[in-house]
Amino acid sequence: MNDQLNYIVNVGRQLGSGGHEIAEKLAARLNIAFYDKELIRLASEESGLCTEFFEKADEKASQSALSNFWGMRFPFIGDGAVASKNCLSNDALFKIQSDVIRRIAEEQSALFVGRCADYILRDHPRCINIFISSSMAERVKRLCAIHHISEEKAEEWIEKADSKRADYYNYYTFKQWGAAASYHLCMDSSQLGVEGTVEFIEGFVRRKLML
Repeated sequence: MNDQLNYIVNVGRQLGSGGHEIAEKLAARLNIAFYDKELIRLASEESGLCTEFFEKADEKASQSALSNFWGMRFPFIGDGAVASKNCLSNDALFKIQSDVIRRIAEEQSALFVGRCADYILRDHPRCINIFISSSMAERVKRLCAIHHISEEKAEEWIEKADSKRADYYNYYTFKQWGAAASYHLCMDSSQLGVEGTVEFIEGFVRRKLML
């Protein structure tokens, strides 16, 4: 595909909002590549670092996840438990993953879930940034149904996830996670449901980019 015709959709989401499902279905309807956890594998392959390091640091701000993980020493793929001489921070891992995101965006149209892709690709000429939220009641209900947990546990997960994602996003983007000013479109999925939200966002994307 010609680079000038490539476009990117970035989706931020609250835990329990159905954001991942909505993003995956949206990518399928737009017939573009979908990237979420797959970015961890790609970053691992391109850097030579084990996936565990990216998983441990996934959507966590610099000062958090890795300070006590194997003494901040990162074995490379094939090195087993032998520590390398390289000491990498979450910032370094973020840089590696950012490079993967930029490369993908140069090569094809794609949808990225989270990981500050909207900020990383802020200079991309055809980029749409979306945030999916939902009412607390619907978020709790969804998590309880999927994971068979209590409402109290679901609320605990939501509180921790919101805090982690906000810290990560705000730290790397200098913007505010979930704030309308940070995105082109914010959607409450509890209003239209998953399918209705997908349909609405697809229409928005097609109209904005004149697809």
